[in-house]
Amino acid sequence: MALAASASILSATAANAVASPSPSPEFEDGRYIVVLAEDALATYDGGITGLAATAPQRGDDLDAESSAAREYTAHLTDRHEDVAQSVGATIDAGLTATVNGFVADLTAEQASELSRQSGVRAVEQNEILQVQSSPANDYLELGELWNQVGGMGEAGAGVVVGVIDTGIAPENPFFAGEPLGTAAGDEPYLDGEAITYVKGDGQTFTGVCQTGSGFTADDCSTKIVGARYFVDGFGTENLGTETQVPGEYVSPRDGDGHGSHTASTAAGNADVAITSVGGADLGTMSGVAPEARIAAYKVCWSGPDPAITDDDGCASTDLVQAIDQAVLDGVDVINYSIGGGAATSVATATDLSFLGAAAAGVFVSASAGNSGPGASTLDHAAPWYTTVAATTIPNYEATITYADGSKVAGASITVPFDGSLTGELVYAGSIPAAGADAADAALCLPGTVDPAGAAGMIVLCDRGVNARVEKSQVAGEAGAIGAIIANVDPSSIDLDDHTVPTVHIDAQYRDQALAAAEAGETVTFTPGNTSGVQTPAPVVAGFSSRGPVEAEGSDVIKPDIAAPGVGIVAGSYQAPGGPARYEFLSGTSMAAPHIAGLAAVYLSEHPLATPAEVKSALMTSAEDTVLADGSREMDPFSQGAGIVDSPSFLNPGLIYQNGTEDWFGYLRGLGYGLPDTWVGEAIDPSDLNIPSIGIGTLSGEQTVTRTLTALEVGTYEVSVEGVTGVDVEVSPQVLEFTEVGQELSYEVTFTTASAAPNEWTTGFLTWANDANAVRSPVAVRPLAVDVPQWVEGNGRIGTVRLDGTAGTSGRMTIDEAGYAPYERIARDSGAVDEQLAYPVTVEEGELVHDFALAGDESVADLDLYILRLDENGTPVEQWVGGTESADEAVLLEDPTPGEYLAMVHVYSIDGAESTEFVLEHAAVSQSDRAGHLTVVPPKRWVSTGDDFHVRAVWAGLRPNEQYLGVVEYELGGSTERTYLYTETSRGWFHWRADHADTE
Repeated sequence: MALAASASILSATAANAVASPSPSPEFEDGRYIVVLAEDALATYDGGITGLAATAPQRGDDLDAESSAAREYTAHLTDRHEDVAQSVGATIDAGLTATVNGFVADLTAEQASELSRQSGVRAVEQNEILQVQSSPANDYLELGELWNQVGGMGEAGAGVVVGVIDTGIAPENPFFAGEPLGTAAGDEPYLDGEAITYVKGDGQTFTGVCQTGSGFTADDCSTKIVGARYFVDGFGTENLGTETQVPGEYVSPRDGDGHGSHTASTAAGNADVAITSVGGADLGTMSGVAPEARIAAYKVCWSGPDPAITDDDGCASTDLVQAIDQAVLDGVDVINYSIGGGAATSVATATDLSFLGAAAAGVFVSASAGNSGPGASTLDHAAPWYTTVAATTIPNYEATITYADGSKVAGASITVPFDGSLTGELVYAGSIPAAGADAADAALCLPGTVDPAGAAGMIVLCDRGVNARVEKSQVAGEAGAIGAIIANVDPSSIDLDDHTVPTVHIDAQYRDQALAAAEAGETVTFTPGNTSGVQTPAPVVAGFSSRGPVEAEGSDVIKPDIAAPGVGIVAGSYQAPGGPARYEFLSGTSMAAPHIAGLAAVYLSEHPLATPAEVKSALMTSAEDTVLADGSREMDPFSQGAGIVDSPSFLNPGLIYQNGTEDWFGYLRGLGYGLPDTWVGEAIDPSDLNIPSIGIGTLSGEQTVTRTLTALEVGTYEVSVEGVTGVDVEVSPQVLEFTEVGQELSYEVTFTTASAAPNEWTTGFLTWANDANAVRSPVAVRPLAVDVPQWVEGNGRIGTVRLDGTAGTSGRMTIDEAGYAPYERIARDSGAVDEQLAYPVTVEEGELVHDFALAGDESVADLDLYILRLDENGTPVEQWVGGTESADEAVLLEDPTPGEYLAMVHVYSIDGAESTEFVLEHAAVSQSDRAGHLTVVPPKRWVSTGDDFHVRAVWAGLRPNEQYLGVVEYELGGSTERTYLYTETSRGWFHWRADHADTE
């Protein structure tokens, strides 16, 4: 079993599942993450003679300094060296804590060779990702939360928050601490060069203050207990300079501001006086967990042009090293406000690194991404971390008063808090500079606004193309005394430090502003919202990425939760010796650290809580957000479980526990091929014991199971809200917990009633008593028709019954294509690690093309790769059959016509130098009519939930052959298929039918 280059670490290897294309298998010279098959420290449960288990028990942290951990680390390191030396590669960084592997620069030939080497799980190329970028304190009611844990000085006590980001500005008051002493005690101290801190859970954090440009050992303190940087993957040759503004530093110093912002939001000091860059006094702000300590891991870097972000980024090879090191250091929480677009897998190198972190007891908060509001744009889809959406909050506002006395409120921190501004309003698109396009002038692009038209005026600019602060700057440089920025389409309204007084309004108010500008009306800006219309909040931001996640069957609802992420003020970059800076930023990057900080507060109160417990407490106590019109939001793919309810989550009553065995079982249930030594039996992904319930394909009826663990005694009754068009039955209806730690399970049966097929229906399931309400979001998507993917027939003449279930009512039509015979591509043999390639042509109009490899199961493990080639013969798509078997299959539905390669890789042989195999294929098009395959009846009326059957009939097949046919069902605009394998002599299908899962 092996895996070629892919975006994901593991391959979906269900042998008769419809294969999904993966990225091109072509390797290039470059930097790679090489992942090996054995467990990492966080997940090794024993099994190797002489090496004790290192995986922590539930509630414990990973003890990387134990004798067992040191011995197993040495074993893994030796294995790393053996693998690297086998291709002549040099290891740049070893990975042992969260994922087992190493980082190395490889040639294309080395990478290709490693990808098919025994014991190598994946070879993943370096990827450049991006960072995703108060009143929030009041909105989250942090004062009430802090009182529950003994006051502000106890919020986050004994907890270390690891921030993987752009670094940290150590002089900022948010990060002020005492100099590190050398005497052991409750505060962090120096033990040689190591920063040592005994945490609230009894474990020890051991950090390093890595020095570099603009960062000395004195920049660490009792607040900043660790600071490291990882740059090899990004490359120092791609960095900006210290002299640019903002500067970049080869050290943990933050040259961007993003990392300082997220760190101060999560765990910055309390009651820090904030002044905007423009000089506005914004009062005092606090981090969510002000007593928590911070360990900064700089992995994101600025390029040489501060005006753009295309040359900035975070290298995946640096990221996995930082995650691994953070866990080895002993952090309790990781904030990860970094992303790379819509998720296509739950098993990338970073996903599996975070699985290892969670297995080691580390809670991970990850941003959902800033690609909304479109569906299925969300990043970070795996269930072992918490994915966070961004919402608005009641924030700083100013009011525009028009000539008729009507008022509109918008976002602003630059309208004087103790004054007003009055001026004539003009639309920038009506005063283009000489030679400038009016459309560019409307956007207030540099050099496009005529000073003669703008002087002394308030200028209306449309949002889009350039930065918001640049728009007001352009207006101000043209002589304007103020500006209005209007969204053209509904989106967030943001707080920016504009150079002239500016109000940002949403799209529904643009027409009024435009009409006033065209009429030359005089308008007045005043501080605060005096419009009489309260701005709805919290609203999920338009930029916040949405689910459902199309990857992996959509059975896990994402995002998990929402938190404030629009107009968040916090710390920013700071040059050595320069003034402290604070800025407003918006993004899911700003939402994630609120959750990281809340997790730190929870762990300060419950130091032995698992990551799953913290996530459950946050989700099950959450409340609904609102839509832009103020009505209730109920879409879990927008808000997750809802916005976090800080005062109530510390005592959730009941929790949903899950751990390594559950996560590996989930991956197996998805069809990923995991080593036998990894724990966890395969489960239906919908049965993963998480605080949400998702069914991506509801086929008439499905029952899911959940288990609740009591944190206090009590009797709970269940209620279900929403899930329109689907009947929901919960059993039992009452759960009585008589002792703390007791586990009780319940089942939920979903049956399609009137719900539209292939459309999501959502709601909530709540267990409640007088003290607690434990709420879970629910989302199910009924299918129009559920039929078996494969059915087997026998004989030259025959019939077989095909059973199905209707998910909607209507007239169903059934059509057939085929049969087509299986034909031999090759009968061949190969030695270990030999790769044998055979050209195949896929013709226009093929419905399906099936490849079947049969080998000697008693001695061999073979893998089958199908590669689509472009006109130059270069592979552009790849499908893999890679189970621990000599028999493999890959099925391509509606394949792109063209030239392909079928490649057999001899992965291993037991006790022989070579092994024989047979490779066959069958291609079915609508015109294939061998055997006169027909289906009766061809049409029938069905009702929702009906079980039905039809019969496939054939005659005249040749003897001693295997055939493939296709039966298609059309109902309610949806089409499903059953593949009919028929043999007139015994063939390889018996292995497929007996051993393969279906997708």
